Amino acid sequence: MAKLTFLGLKVFLLFVIVCVLAFQLSVSARPATFSHDFQVTWADSHIRQLDGGRAIQLILDQNSGCGFASKYKYLFGRVSMKIKLVPGDSAGTVTAFYMNSDTNSIRDELDFEFLGNRTGQPYTVQTNVYAHGKGDREQRINLWFDPSAEFHTYKIMWNHHQVVFYVDEVPIRVYKNNEAKGIPYPKFQPMGVFSTLWEADDWATRGGLEKIDWSKAPFYAYYKDFDIEGCPVPGPKNCASNVNNWWEGSAYQALSPVEAQRYHWVRMNHMIYNYCTDKSRYPVTPPECVAEI
Repeated sequence: MAKLTFLGLKVFLLFVIVCVLAFQLSVSARPATFSHDFQVTWADSHIRQLDGGRAIQLILDQNSGCGFASKYKYLFGRVSMKIKLVPGDSAGTVTAFYMNSDTNSIRDELDFEFLGNRTGQPYTVQTNVYAHGKGDREQRINLWFDPSAEFHTYKIMWNHHQVVFYVDEVPIRVYKNNEAKGIPYPKFQPMGVFSTLWEADDWATRGGLEKIDWSKAPFYAYYKDFDIEGCPVPGPKNCASNVNNWWEGSAYQALSPVEAQRYHWVRMNHMIYNYCTDKSRYPVTPPECVAEI
């Protein structure tokens, strides 16, 4: 009887180990270093690894900007990075952190774009959502702190119910799944994680009125704490549809009361542009704006 019990225990422990390994294969977790999950895609000479690869420096000068991307695409989950943006006179620069399906025709994309400023002016973050190839959903918020003074966390939470953009723990944008109302939602195409630092002085600062001052170059942005938890593609085919993934839990299907309060505070006090209310572009309010929380 004792032998059977011992054998049963061994079988149980083996089952637990297999389950843990299967979970690790299904859900990509936080990498130890930049090179674990990312690779340079543009201007290798302008990206420097720091602290043993746990942080990186992006460089923009008159010769080039730079960029990097994840080695895998993901279908649902959470992506976050801590970023310290270009300090001082950063007008005309754009630091971007986004997810993109990297498809030519029917593109899905979730964007953070940090628009540089003249010294003393607030930093603006622009978000955009592309779903089934349709974008032009820009919203702009002036950050309520200096994002170049220290690191802050920028996060995208993406599940079957909603996409939420966070600055630290403050949700600044919500895009709900309203497919039942005929509104497209990104849920079929896996997306890679990308970031770039580049010059865009034809539009980035005050609509292009403020040009980049190359005498202030080179411009630097810093990244650390790269965190991806999601279903990698290629990977186990049932991962994305698994309702037991933590990001699909009830706590992440809508904003909590505290999050909703923070969200409305940002929208009331720091939003400077919303495509939903731009009647020159959209005489008829877009349907996803009507359905917004």
